[in-house]
Amino acid sequence: MAELTYTRMGDYLIPDLTLDNENEQEEYPLGKYGRLRETFLKEHHHGTYTSRLLTGRLEPHLREIDRQAQEQVDQMVSDLMKQNGVDEKMKARDQMGWVQAVNSFKAQAEEIVLAEIVYR
Repeated sequence: MAELTYTRMGDYLIPDLTLDNENEQEEYPLGKYGRLRETFLKEHHHGTYTSRLLTGRLEPHLREIDRQAQEQVDQMVSDLMKQNGVDEKMKARDQMGWVQAVNSFKAQAEEIVLAEIVYR
């Protein structure tokens, strides 16, 4: 067993503790879908949220949900663009129409992903 070292802070001895580096998560912010999932779990499945939080499984779960949801939205938008002929030619010809179409496809894809992945 390793011996603990302490640092004196006024009248108190504070242990010099650090986290293990081997389980460290990548340092990037949680995305939109991961944050939505976290809020959903907090509000509607508090027991699951607390259990995952206390066992260290919440952060990996939220990152996986975020990754899956983002990939699904991207794939669905791409498929809808191909099906409806929304391409670079349309973008050059009618920028506002292209933006409207892409925004519409993204809204459709997000509605499906939120129901099937985030809020299940």
